[in-house]
Amino acid sequence: MDSLNRLQPLALLVMRLVLGAILIAHGYGKVFGGFHHHQAFVGSLGLPQWMAYLSAGTEFFGGIGIVIGLFTRFFSLAFVIEMCVAIWKVHFKHGLTGQGGYEFPLSLATIAFALIFFGGGPWGLTFGGRVGGGKVRKLS
Repeated sequence: MDSLNRLQPLALLVMRLVLGAILIAHGYGKVFGGFHHHQAFVGSLGLPQWMAYLSAGTEFFGGIGIVIGLFTRFFSLAFVIEMCVAIWKVHFKHGLTGQGGYEFPLSLATIAFALIFFGGGPWGLTFGGRVGGGKVRKLS
């Protein structure tokens, strides 16, 4: 099992890269092509339209931050909050695995939740420009 523990930094890197890539892909269209549609959609959910700036920014710019390992915990927390709202307002009524269900947002939120507590791992940038995302603790 010690050999698997040595691979924890790789696991955190993979989690960061996958989550960040998905966030960037989903946020890109909101930031650079359809923000007014996203803003109208957020308003149609009964939320203030200004919250569209938070969700689009969290997805696109937070995704970039997570990929490079910068402010990983902060962006992960913001994304968990966003996914909780999305599940509550959009996906829950479709069930776990139904068309438009909450299976995918819940999975992404779970990855982000883990990154809040474990950080981005040693292969990334951290606050202050220091290389190394923190220590990975042995999970025994």
